[in-house]
Amino acid sequence: MQKIGILNSHIAKVLCDLGHTDQICVGDCGLPVPEGVAKIDLALKLGQPTFIDVVREIATYMEIQKVYVAKETETKNPKQWQDLHEVFPEDKVEWVVLDNHEIFKQQTKKSKAIIRTGEITPFSNIILESGVIF
Repeated sequence: MQKIGILNSHIAKVLCDLGHTDQICVGDCGLPVPEGVAKIDLALKLGQPTFIDVVREIATYMEIQKVYVAKETETKNPKQWQDLHEVFPEDKVEWVVLDNHEIFKQQTKKSKAIIRTGEITPFSNIILESGVIF
C-alpha cells in the first residue's frame, strides 16, 4: 500500500501515464464528460472534496507547464480565480484563458481524464497540461 502521494489509484495511474503536453481536467460536480474520456468521480457529497483542494494536491505531484481556464471564471467565481493564481503563479506556469466556457468544454475532449470533485460553485474547472521534468 502506498503511504505518500496521491492515494486514489485511478488518479495516480493517470498521472504516471502522462507524457509531455498530455492534458487532464479537474472540474466541479456538474462538468460534462465527453464520450471516450475517462471520468474519475471523487464527489462524496455536495461541496466535498473541494475543487481547489484536489487541484492543489494534483499540482504537488504533476509537472504542469500550462493551465486552461474559461474567461468567465474571473468574473463569475473570483475566489476560485484568486486561489488558482496562488497555486499557479503566471511567472511559473503559462495561463491560457479561453474565450468562454463552451470552448473550455470542447477543449476537455483532449483530456486523458476528467476528475470531478464535489465542488458546487460555477466555473470551477481547469485543464492541466503536462510538462517535462528534465
